[in-house]
Amino acid sequence: MDVEQYMTELGRSARAASRRVAASSTAARNKALLATRDALDGARSRLAAANAEDLERGAVAGLAAPLMDRLELTPGRIDAMLEGLRQVASLPDPVGAISDMNTMPSGIQVGRMRVPLGVVGIIYESRPNVTVEAASLCLKSGNATILRGGSEALASNCAIAACLVEGLLAADLPATAVQVVNTADRAAVGHLITMPEYVDVIVPRGGKGLIERI
Repeated sequence: MDVEQYMTELGRSARAASRRVAASSTAARNKALLATRDALDGARSRLAAANAEDLERGAVAGLAAPLMDRLELTPGRIDAMLEGLRQVASLPDPVGAISDMNTMPSGIQVGRMRVPLGVVGIIYESRPNVTVEAASLCLKSGNATILRGGSEALASNCAIAACLVEGLLAADLPATAVQVVNTADRAAVGHLITMPEYVDVIVPRGGKGLIERI
């Protein structure tokens, strides 16, 4: 795989999708979130199988016990993902919210309006449930996102990504509004953080080394 070409294509797709997501209705975004919830609930066996692959690779690689624990998708953690999606869908729509309104001496009103950022790149480690948390918050706020999880959770993240795509399509939103980087190649991170023409914000969620690199 040509990682640079692959990441560039993800960026282009995300940029195009971000325009549609930013212009989408509250109802459409909430529908996508709830449809993703249903898709995840119906894919429990596939999620478990994918997670078992990750756990097996982690054991062979000698991952520490705390990392193995964070990697595991237990039924309870899947339930928590479903509940999280329901809660995010029930939140007020932040897009277009106006605050700090002031009337100037001229009579003009000036305030702050919340608008989508565009494309958010999120880099995180180990816990596959973060994939759902990050995607749902970005979608709710009208943003497209590119998610780069830890290589140890690649199979789990890809299985979750399939459910996210199902939810987006159910709401007539672009499937590329949420994309999971489908490679364990570490070069993908380097490309993701150096594509300002496609990615507006990078959010690192991990250890000191990751934060310092960003």
